[in-house]
Amino acid sequence: MKARLPQGYGGGQQQNLQQLARQAQKMQDDMEAATEELNAKEYTATSGGGMVSVTVSGELEIKKMEIQPEVVDPEDIEMLSDLITAAVNEAIRTANTDRDETMNKISGGMNLGGLGGLF
Repeated sequence: MKARLPQGYGGGQQQNLQQLARQAQKMQDDMEAATEELNAKEYTATSGGGMVSVTVSGELEIKKMEIQPEVVDPEDIEMLSDLITAAVNEAIRTANTDRDETMNKISGGMNLGGLGGLF
């Protein structure tokens, strides 16, 4: 005797796989489009009360750096270096946070095992 499955069970696996594949392709397309948009964005951060300003691209490349003349003290190069480092790190953190939030929205918070960083 052959068992029969209730209607709606079995046989639809092909359709489910096709639907899953379409959803995965859409997610990949959305991530690629978001990556292009994120790479084109610029993020600016300051340190020292605005004495140093750094702008980085979404690709984490420094695009612009502005240093106010009054912060340049030949006797205290270490302070200037610290201000630059702080501004660069904050701009990078901002860019990475924006990227993570955007990709999480697209993936619905699904852990992609590091694949999100590839797009």
